Amino acid sequence: MTPEIVAVLDEDPDLAADLDGSRLATATRDLRAAAFNIPGGRWDPDGYAASLRGGIGLLVTAGVLARRVGTQRRSGAELLGPGDLLRPAAGEGGAESVFQTSWRVIEPLRVAVLDQRFLMRLAPYPEIAGELIGRAVDRARHVLVHMAIAHHPRVDARLLHLLWQLADRWGRVTPHGVSLPLRLTHELLADLVAAQRPSVTLSLQQLERQGQITREGGRLLLIGEAPSAERRAPPTALAG
Repeated sequence: MTPEIVAVLDEDPDLAADLDGSRLATATRDLRAAAFNIPGGRWDPDGYAASLRGGIGLLVTAGVLARRVGTQRRSGAELLGPGDLLRPAAGEGGAESVFQTSWRVIEPLRVAVLDQRFLMRLAPYPEIAGELIGRAVDRARHVLVHMAIAHHPRVDARLLHLLWQLADRWGRVTPHGVSLPLRLTHELLADLVAAQRPSVTLSLQQLERQGQITREGGRLLLIGEAPSAERRAPPTALAG
């Protein structure tokens, strides 16, 4: 796959929110990196590990990626999108590991390789370095939020909290509710909320009957307001 050399700040302008004038122009010129377009489907990032030694990682600039970690019977998952950093290690979750790691591109992905050369050019711009560190911390925080959601005893409540959490990032407000423009299979949702796929299917049907979600053009539509942290599921909700 042939890379494209791009100005990282053109790909991700939010990184330069604290720069302006001549410093912004100079940083845009200096901070260039190789970018790759990755089609939908399974993805093996092992090929990037060597180029990331001493660098920062892969910066997602477009698309949606699912990372699964677990065993054959149970897995956990997270969704990554524009602005996220990832640093896959060679052989991560290989055959010798108890937990297997797999990656699937949900929406065509674009990543910029922030390698050691990029890191050296980054030195005059601590504002951008700070933003990148903040994003890494935010990713860890999001994982903890998803862990908290997965501890709810009712699958329908887990799903509703998760969908609104995803809507905070990817949702689009429409006259009828908040549209979630992601291809979320029941299997992926099950991994995201630590449940079994049949329970997720039944819980989604229940949420539709309750009028809390519906489908519009093949996408989920969230109705009403996000649930509070103390929301109690109805007695008929399914257990995990």
